[in-house]
Amino acid sequence: MIAAGQWTAAHARLGDLWRQDGKPATANYISSCYADLGGNLPMMKCRIAFLRSMTLEPLIPIFRGAALVSGINPAIHVGQFNSYLQELLDEKSGLYSFAPDIVILAVQARDIAPEIWDGFADLTPQQVDAAVERITSEVSQWIRAFRQRSNASLILHNFAKPFPSQGVLDAQTGDGQAAAIERINATVRDLCKDHRGSYVLDYDSLVARHGAARWHDETKWLTMRMPFAPESFLPLVNEWLKFVHPLTGITCKVLAVDLDNTLWGGVIGEDGPNGIKLGTEYPGAFYTALQRAILDLYRRGVLLAVCSKNNPDEALAVLDRHPDMLLRREHFSCLRINWQDKAQNIREIASELNIGIDAIAFLDDNPVEREWVRSELPEVTVIPLPDNARSYAAALRDCAVFERLTLSQEDREKTKLYQQQKQRADLIHNVESLEDFYRSLSQDVIIAPLTPDTTPRVAQLTQKTNQYNVTTRRYTEQQIEDLSSRPEWKVYSVRVRDRFGDNGIVGVMITREDDDICEIDTFLLSCRVIGRTVETAMLGFITGACKAAGFRYLQGWFYPTKKNTPVRELYESHQFSKVEESDGASLWRLNLAEAVLPCPEWIRLHDSTSSCIVEQDRV
Repeated sequence: MIAAGQWTAAHARLGDLWRQDGKPATANYISSCYADLGGNLPMMKCRIAFLRSMTLEPLIPIFRGAALVSGINPAIHVGQFNSYLQELLDEKSGLYSFAPDIVILAVQARDIAPEIWDGFADLTPQQVDAAVERITSEVSQWIRAFRQRSNASLILHNFAKPFPSQGVLDAQTGDGQAAAIERINATVRDLCKDHRGSYVLDYDSLVARHGAARWHDETKWLTMRMPFAPESFLPLVNEWLKFVHPLTGITCKVLAVDLDNTLWGGVIGEDGPNGIKLGTEYPGAFYTALQRAILDLYRRGVLLAVCSKNNPDEALAVLDRHPDMLLRREHFSCLRINWQDKAQNIREIASELNIGIDAIAFLDDNPVEREWVRSELPEVTVIPLPDNARSYAAALRDCAVFERLTLSQEDREKTKLYQQQKQRADLIHNVESLEDFYRSLSQDVIIAPLTPDTTPRVAQLTQKTNQYNVTTRRYTEQQIEDLSSRPEWKVYSVRVRDRFGDNGIVGVMITREDDDICEIDTFLLSCRVIGRTVETAMLGFITGACKAAGFRYLQGWFYPTKKNTPVRELYESHQFSKVEESDGASLWRLNLAEAVLPCPEWIRLHDSTSSCIVEQDRV
């Protein structure tokens, strides 16, 4: 496939190979294939550093292979064994010279807390308290030192509990060995909450899920300072990737699901509503478990859609009335229940929700349907399912494209927001002109400077917005905070309200001031408000602010991608002139002395910095 130039097909087959045989030799083969693929696939580049108190080298090729089949091309730095503290404290260390985007800090409890790990039975309660205080103080020092020197995201392993030295006695009181580690882990969690861009990898829970006796290999620890067995390599790599996916923006917004033999056992058209398998008993419990996993994604802000070949009346009757259904019609933002092919249904789902095809993941028990969708729509994430339904829920929960590190109010209310969006779409069919549609929306656009409360959402939008994004620059929360702290940079959030409700924060503007020029670094809008002239109100606001500050020019680059065609004409359609081209990108400039860029008259523009409605010339 590579030799024939079938890049996307080769990428898909390498993913199949990895899922079937995720071993070091396979990882090395995959890496060599991606070297041949070169720049023919859109890959997300990311610089990842590992700091450790253990041997991780055998895991790095596996991590690279797993990242590549996920669409992530990592540059990797591995710090020297047990030198994590020196690297964190020395601003000239290899860590900071590498300039990572993500740092994974993997330190063991046996290394940082030897008195608790090995000698707990010898300690008095006061000595245990002192040890816990010392260890948490050290972890706090690590995080503070790193944050002073880097804006990279920090992923910090917490500490696995040892086999209790006092056996079952340890669990009988609240001050045992396991409880001491739990106290440390609770403080680590709080420290990460207090330092933006720092996240806890629950290593203790990961070990417990896979079984501590199978996870650890004491011989490897004693001979090569590697504390885990080869069978633990892939689970740990996958856990790292669950953080890398949301930090690089390689995520899906929508899960499109099949019905028959996926959400329930059996075929509704043949078995009828009373004959399908669903409930708390075998085998219906397998499908209930999958519905629970899907509902958990829904609570996490993932939109749900039905993509099923079925009689719509029969299928909807199950969604509406079957007593054992956890998922109901109201949980789904879009329904495609018909007899046309599923690739076309997914195209229509993307169109109705106004999202890119690549933002959709597809879940179907039928391997033929999965292969068809993958061949027709290679951008879609097709979730591989095992042959037995008992593992469906686990396969979905293990899918990294749905991982989230923060949850905004917009995420929690996403389905409601898209239901409001449907009402807006219906409205346009009942008005005589586009202007009447705009007026009938009664839009308020609220532009505000960055605050601690809005930082997560602003960063999230830079990481996830692809269609209406002039530069597609990605920023972490700590990078956004750093920019806003500099006097020459301005970071604005954009909230839109209308007659149907509050759309939430749906836009971001970031500018940089230099002499008599103000340059737009980032200008983006969520797909929910594209085509409603909000972008004109935003540019009108920036133009007015620049004029008031005495700038001569407002300018911005447009970097074309495969996905941001909707924003291609933004600058040209708002009086900007092209002044430079470079490698396909173009620089556009507005002469502020000559330009008049008013806010549309059907939008009320609010400047929250002055708590007033901005009075401007109107279109």
